[in-house]
Amino acid sequence: MLIEIGPEDETLIEEKLRSGEFRSVDELIHKWLVSLADSQSRSDQPRKNFAQFLRESPLSGSGLSLEREKEYPRIVPL
Repeated sequence: MLIEIGPEDETLIEEKLRSGEFRSVDELIHKWLVSLADSQSRSDQPRKNFAQFLRESPLSGSGLSLEREKEYPRIVPL
């Protein structure tokens, strides 16, 4: 398979190989494809609303109250 890439991408690939993070271009492409598939599978999950996010976050045991206090009407002099 022949893949054409631009000079910026080639520079990035060369930097990753020089740093020792990857041993070959094949390994780099495989890692990218696996991470791409993982991110797509996560995006298929339904999105949570803000309250659900906070309840399931590390802040869930912090005593943070997510309940709204009832608002009472103010008397405004006319």
